[in-house]
Amino acid sequence: MKRALLSLLMIVIISCQSKNVEKNTDVQKKVEQLKVFPKLEKDRYNVAFLIMDGTFNTELTAPFDIFQHTIFRENIKAMNVFTVANTDKSITTFEGMRILPDYNYLKDSLPKIDILVVPSAEHHLDSDLDDKAMIDFVKRVDKEATYITSHCDGAFVLAKAGLLKDKVSTTFPSDIDKMRETFPELDIRKKVLFVHDGKYITSSGGAKSFEAALYLCEFLYGKEVAESLAGGLVIDWNVDDVPHLIVE
Repeated sequence: MKRALLSLLMIVIISCQSKNVEKNTDVQKKVEQLKVFPKLEKDRYNVAFLIMDGTFNTELTAPFDIFQHTIFRENIKAMNVFTVANTDKSITTFEGMRILPDYNYLKDSLPKIDILVVPSAEHHLDSDLDDKAMIDFVKRVDKEATYITSHCDGAFVLAKAGLLKDKVSTTFPSDIDKMRETFPELDIRKKVLFVHDGKYITSSGGAKSFEAALYLCEFLYGKEVAESLAGGLVIDWNVDDVPHLIVE
């Protein structure tokens, strides 16, 4: 009798657990169906930031701030900024900030990306380079994007995707030798804070991510707009004071 009651109790527990799993799955599906994508204004550059667990705050937020503030400048083609990741769940940056991605590049229908920003992440020197889906995503975006930018070790991702072949680039100062070792065929420069070669802009990262982002804005909009964006963030900006390389 006791065994029969125990068996019945186990069946009830398992049944309840199955119903809870089904219920949670249904809730997840409803959440995904109700996902709200950012509003992208027409006649703007669509700027996507590739994020993942371990993304470093500064390499993400510095260019994000600069580019987002273009919407407050008149008579320019401003920027729609948004994040993309391989998940609908929040990612956690290296410093512990939790961010809910705007788009999941594995399943969402993405808008055309004009500018892709690849901030550095904790594992860009190792396991992230084995993420075929992520590398393939970068390759796909490159086919239509006007500009691809990286900050700090984000350059490793561009290199792995084959985008820096026959291009000059740079990365985080202490990782330059590692990048040269990993990609011996590439031309990787020291003593510069950013390099602009064709459609690619690679930067040393850190706080200098602001300078690389301001440079792109000056390239697109002119010196006056770039100085205005810098002033809004209390940054002293003069591109001539920043060690950089522009490959003609």
